Amino acid sequence: MNMEFMPHGRWPAGQERARILIVDDSNLVRLYYRHLLEREGHDVEEAINGIEGLEKVFRMRFSLCIVDVNMPMMDGHRFLLALREEAMTRGMPALVTTTQAGEEDRRAALAAGATAYLVKPVRGDLLALQVAALLGRALR
Repeated sequence: MNMEFMPHGRWPAGQERARILIVDDSNLVRLYYRHLLEREGHDVEEAINGIEGLEKVFRMRFSLCIVDVNMPMMDGHRFLLALREEAMTRGMPALVTTTQAGEEDRRAALAAGATAYLVKPVRGDLLALQVAALLGRALR
């Protein structure tokens, strides 16, 4: 099984769309992010917790993960720690979106492996800008 990671800024020949995984237990949040990201031209997959997210990450190639912190079964910090333990996903950008707004919360997410951090509710324009920056792309 070829589990090659698509590093930030490099895309396989002929691939124009980034594949993004949303890991969040809120159906409403996943739908909102999916709408925004698909409007920007990205392919989107969803997972309802960290365990499902890891299963998808190790089966499919993703350009970026957007991860909630508070989820059942496996929270976002544990998901990120597991992601960073594997060589094939160690460098994958990961954007944490959470209701936890404290500086200590931000530091904990970054220590677990987050590349960037946004506090919910996330405005659509900010999500699009952050995703574009993490993917090294201009907005459409």
